[in-house]
Amino acid sequence: MFWQTTRFRIDLRTPQVMGIVNATPDSFSDGGQHAGTAAALAHCEQLLKEGAHILDIGGESSRPGAPRLSVDEEWQRIEGVLRGALGLGVPVSIDTCKAEVMRRAADLGVDILNDILALRDPGAEAVMQAHPQLGACLMHMRGDPGSMQSLTDYGDVVQEVAQFLSERAQVLRGQGVAADRIVLDPGYGFAKTVEQNFELLRRQAELQALGYPLLAGLSRKSALGVVTGRTVDQRLPGSLAAALLALSHGARVLRVHDVAATMDALQVWGAGGGAGA
Repeated sequence: MFWQTTRFRIDLRTPQVMGIVNATPDSFSDGGQHAGTAAALAHCEQLLKEGAHILDIGGESSRPGAPRLSVDEEWQRIEGVLRGALGLGVPVSIDTCKAEVMRRAADLGVDILNDILALRDPGAEAVMQAHPQLGACLMHMRGDPGSMQSLTDYGDVVQEVAQFLSERAQVLRGQGVAADRIVLDPGYGFAKTVEQNFELLRRQAELQALGYPLLAGLSRKSALGVVTGRTVDQRLPGSLAAALLALSHGARVLRVHDVAATMDALQVWGAGGGAGA
């Protein structure tokens, strides 16, 4: 099982840790901590020291109600970070939902498009076609960050997430995108209630029937806070438990804030015979 990206063919037989780099002033968890090119690149280097396999760089917060940026505003935040990160010797992902930002990043040589809208912005699919090795992570979300929390009425959340992701993957396949360039993300925390998030986690393995690797992003999410009563800066134990549950239910990529702790958890998991380690 591999993920083909611009410069790397990532071996997903070993769980991959994607380290989050928020070059934003307003992300829900670490907004402002790594804003600015120098601070964001220093964070990239720190995550690599901690063991990150992939760097995921974003310039626009997707927290509920977050303000939208123009293309130029978002690009100004991340261009220097992307240029620096591309010299660090690991796959670099851009977390954006704007086709023009994707195009500029792909032209720089970014490895992966990580999109909460699953490449539905007009022109996004064309970026994949224009860069025949570029990888993509397609996430499930209803609406947008401003409206998603009011769009949680599902018959069967797992079936509907699976149907959406399958349809988006098939659109790309129909445009000539190879299957090994595609990874799917159930979209934990996006247009889902706490109960739906945990239903999705319990049944996440059902999404494997779609035939694509899965990425799970549960790190510090509000659903963990509801279960534990912990504030966002106190959710590390819950995040580690969620990561291992996601792995046990088929995830091959873990998108996390706390790379060092996640790597420790994976090492213990693997030493104890954890499935998929």
